[in-house]
Amino acid sequence: MEPIDPIHLSEPGLVVLNITGPDEATVQAAAAEITSRWATSGTPKVRRTPGEPE
Repeated sequence: MEPIDPIHLSEPGLVVLNITGPDEATVQAAAAEITSRWATSGTPKVRRTPGEPE
């Protein structure tokens, strides 16, 4: 993974995070932590791709 350079964060914009976890409770807990620290659109529903590990 490339390091985050402060210049990349100098302007407001959209950030999309994909959270992967072993179960729905873990994913929801991680999303809730992010929501409590930054202005977000809220905790999303968990989505799964059929045939892919959780």
